Amino acid sequence: MASIGDITASELSRYDGTNDGLPILVAIRGKIYDVTSGKSFYGKGGSYAMFSGKDASRALAKMSTKSEDVIADLDGLTEKEIGVLDDWDRKFAAKYPVVGRVCDS
Repeated sequence: MASIGDITASELSRYDGTNDGLPILVAIRGKIYDVTSGKSFYGKGGSYAMFSGKDASRALAKMSTKSEDVIADLDGLTEKEIGVLDDWDRKFAAKYPVVGRVCDS
């Protein structure tokens, strides 16, 4: 996928794996990864589909699949949880291309 540039969180939500014509995107710390190659995990019905179309930073840091944790907010995370998020960020960077960033507006 070509770069999509800067998009809002609302625009990111379109890329949640429910539309076969669009790539599947997940953001970590505002960096948007194209995870379409991992469709079996991030696509509709996949184990991690709840992360698709969202910034999943908090959920990844907490190793959580709870919908209330699938947000960008890192406030109150422990040093250990930030380390876990760092590991996830490195794993995504090694496996999936960065195609844009989440912006405020």
